[in-house]
Parts: sequence; structure tokens; C-alpha cells
Amino acid sequence: MKPNNRPKAEAPTIGADPANGQLGARPAKPTTPAQASPGVSTLGVIKKRDTLLYVPTSYRPDQKSPLALLLHGAGGNAESGIGLLQPLADQAGLLLLAPASRYQTWDVLRGGYGPDVKLIDQALAQIFASYAVDPSRLAVGGFSDGASYALSLGLINGVLFRHIIAFSPGFMAPSEQSGAPRIFISHGTRDTVLPIEKCSRRLVPRLEHSGYDVTYREFDGLHTVPAEIVREAVNWYLSAGDSRPATGSPAT
Repeated sequence: MKPNNRPKAEAPTIGADPANGQLGARPAKPTTPAQASPGVSTLGVIKKRDTLLYVPTSYRPDQKSPLALLLHGAGGNAESGIGLLQPLADQAGLLLLAPASRYQTWDVLRGGYGPDVKLIDQALAQIFASYAVDPSRLAVGGFSDGASYALSLGLINGVLFRHIIAFSPGFMAPSEQSGAPRIFISHGTRDTVLPIEKCSRRLVPRLEHSGYDVTYREFDGLHTVPAEIVREAVNWYLSAGDSRPATGSPAT
């Protein structure tokens, strides 16, 4: 794994409110373009449980690339987060950013938004300062607790994240809703960790009732993410281009 050679950037404070899950970082023309080399590297935003970045072999600094923020499940780490989409990253030209929660799982599951939101904002600010990111193809995704957190952050920050990918989520807890992100959800019908009847089969109708564009896939399996589901999610993610509006909200 390569060390970080990028200059650090502090997360913007204007519009950011970590206690409510609101992120302030926004894509812009890179101010300190990175000398990008393909593969996984540490970001250097924090010493313990650092964030990982994956740069695909096809990345070019003169072309804006899709970026997916990936969130691990409970007890996981940045490696398990980035591994969700890494097998398809080179083929799809995806930049992948995977933070690690400060504790065993994400802050909102421990009592409220705060430290993890702040870390994610700082990591995003650093990437936006160094890499050419396509604002219309910015996604947040995750598995299990990470999927629940991705749904929650994605709905709060729907103007930033146009796409949400939730593999086997358990719940959603947005402090508010903004924008109109597209949503992909998958869940195994034999999941015994987060049973589908109590989780996705309740979440999906609520999201659809609120007006969100939801693609939902059930599969015959346990608490996992099959390769064919990952491929479908990536194809879904990249198929939309820049057709989604950045403002407005379907929520009622």
C-alpha cells in the first residue's frame, strides 16, 4: 500500500454541520493536483484507522472521474469498505474513497452524528483539492451498518451525493432530506443478521412513498453482497450520467 503524498486540506466549515450529518466539502477544480499513481494508498487524514483511496488505472487529471465513498459494516475497516467495488474500479474508471469509523461502527449508531461525519468531510475535501471529480457521478455506498449510514448521509446530503448504493441496510436516520438522489438497494432473502422483512422491505416503500427513484434487488442469499449484485449496482450507478437534478427534494 502506498503512503499519501498529497497535501492535506481542512474540511470546509461553511454549510458543514457534523452534529446533523451535513457535509461541507464540494467538488471543484483541483487546487493541488495529485501526481496520481494507480492502486490503493492511505490518505493521511488521521493516524489511527486511516482512510484509503483507490485510483483506477484509467484515471487522467484532465478528465473528471466518478467517485464513490464506501462505508464498511460493523467491526469492519477501510479495506473492507474499498473492497466492495474495487474489483470493478479499473474497468469502470472509479475513484474509491473508504474511511474507517472511529469506533466499531458509525457514529449515528452510537448516539448521534459527529466525529465520523467530520472525518468524511475532511477526506472528501482533500480528494476534491487533488483529483478531478465529476459532481454528477458522486456516490455514497456501503454494506450492512455502512449501508444504513450511506442511506442516512446520502439523504441528508442529497445535493452532494446524486447516487446511493445500499447493500443490505438495516435502517435510515436522516436528520433532514435534501436533493433527489437515485437509490440502489439490495438484500438477501435469507439474511439472519438484518432480516429483510424488518429492513429493506420496510425501507424501500418508505423511500418510494417519499418520491425517491429506487432500484431494489432481492436475491436468494444471506448477509452478503454477491458479485452479480455488485456489477448491477455499478452499471446502475454509471448509467445515469448527469441527468439527475442537483437541487430540489422529492421528500414530503
